[in-house]
Amino acid sequence: MAPSAHATARFRPASDNSLLIYFDQHISLGTHQRVANLLRLLELQPIGGISNLHPAYCSVLVKFDALKLRHDELETRLRPYLDRLDEGGFPEPRHREIPVCYGGEYGPDLAEVSNAHGLSVQQAIDLHVSATYIVYFLGFVPGFAYLGGLPEALVTPRLPMPRRRVPPGSVGIADHQSGIYPFSTPGGWRLIGRTPIVMFGPDRADMSFLSTGDRVHFTAISPERFAALENP
Repeated sequence: MAPSAHATARFRPASDNSLLIYFDQHISLGTHQRVANLLRLLELQPIGGISNLHPAYCSVLVKFDALKLRHDELETRLRPYLDRLDEGGFPEPRHREIPVCYGGEYGPDLAEVSNAHGLSVQQAIDLHVSATYIVYFLGFVPGFAYLGGLPEALVTPRLPMPRRRVPPGSVGIADHQSGIYPFSTPGGWRLIGRTPIVMFGPDRADMSFLSTGDRVHFTAISPERFAALENP
């Protein structure tokens, strides 16, 4: 029988008002599921004094009010939540479809990525749209989703020198990850396409188009379709 999350989790103070919970040192779907389930439980049954939750691949950083809680008190209150992470009954993940115009001005690194792996551009596109990606967490800038599940044949290191400006909606790959830039920002991921979907809107009820735990499929679209979706 696999050890419980309670037995394997490790707690470590990260600052005077934050506590880090480690579930593992290796990225896996099982570890991600425990991270996502802990977030869900704390959303449904919040602990007073917690101000924010910051998930990552294998951990959750819990920010709290140091005037209301101490690290040891928070750990004691969190441990019963860990016993419930593998019970089941959690909502099914959302499925999001994201249209992407690949290559050319939309994906200036696609040809180089394809050549590096001995693929045609179309083969690289077909591989990228064939996978189901998992949103492990959001970070870097608001709405930037780190997507696991990139096909092994497309695994490519970051650029040796980051770009000064990456257009919003750019779809990039870096190592075993794919991601979408929600804003115009510097960035070092290899750009293979761009989506017309607005990934982050501060005036929307759900500000980020993607959330931790979502499943994502990409679909290839033409430049004409991109323009029509960008300017409906």
